[in-house]
Amino acid sequence: MSVARPNLGAMTVTLDAGRSPEAESGTTAPETTTAAERTTAADSTPRRPSLSPSRAADFKSCPLLYRFRTIDRLPEKKSRAAVRGTLVHAVLEKLYDLPPAQRTVEAARTLVDPAWAELREEPGISELFEAAEGAEAPKAESLEAWLASAGELVETYFRLEDPTRIQPEGREELVEVTLPDGLLLRGYVDRLDVAPTGALRVVDYKTGGMPREAFEGKALFQMKFYALVLWRTRGVVAAQLKLLYLKDGDALTYSPDEAELLRFERTLQAIWTAIERAVATGDFRANKSRLCSWCDHQALCPAFGGTPPPFPAEAAAAAGWRTTLPVTAAN
Repeated sequence: MSVARPNLGAMTVTLDAGRSPEAESGTTAPETTTAAERTTAADSTPRRPSLSPSRAADFKSCPLLYRFRTIDRLPEKKSRAAVRGTLVHAVLEKLYDLPPAQRTVEAARTLVDPAWAELREEPGISELFEAAEGAEAPKAESLEAWLASAGELVETYFRLEDPTRIQPEGREELVEVTLPDGLLLRGYVDRLDVAPTGALRVVDYKTGGMPREAFEGKALFQMKFYALVLWRTRGVVAAQLKLLYLKDGDALTYSPDEAELLRFERTLQAIWTAIERAVATGDFRANKSRLCSWCDHQALCPAFGGTPPPFPAEAAAAAGWRTTLPVTAAN
């Protein structure tokens, strides 16, 4: 796949005040942020079974991981890298609350501490730093150093874009559509820009490093998902999909076309068919890969000698899934 890097310039739009940003479950690699960590459990509960870019990626990489996260809803430990990503996302979102002329590096830096004060109140986050501040872990990164690293990522953003020239239509924007076959696609876009011409730009912030060329397709999977939903809801193919990698200070941009989005839609439908089949039978296979290093569920995974808990057929049925298993299987 060839990836273009066009320069569309600044896209100025008016803010759609009627939109209410929520969040969806996110990705797995370190130095990325999951939108699930930016919302409450109530917000992240879908109205009915649906497919998000992160859950589709989960199933593609490991069906058993998909089951643990989506059906069993097993808890997962927070990481400093993921929380840092959440913090940076929050700062960049709040940056666009300021008038354009006030969106400076200095102003963005001042947003880090209040955003952290709000974030650290969420369960399990402040505990990540207690050991570092104690005598038992003298080599661990201090909270002060960690906050400084988040500030550096925010500062890097200004090398990639000029926020004084951008007025987003949406931030943490919910996008969703039901396809003709009944599949509900839903996700949350970090930022959506609309030019005076009507051209769409979908922007996603990444606090990790830019992937090698061989992995660009995987990185763009999430963005094509958003582009498909926007095309199906607005009738406009996004002019640009833009991933901003704040660790490197680099950007990956891509311009899809209608034929490509049609192929991608068929791919998502095939993934969903496989998911429905797995739910119906309770058969979710483990797929061992390098991503296992970041998985919290190795103790329950057959690939590591573990045994998964019985398939929660009752919970699956209650959530709207169709399963051929008896609901008593969860008891």
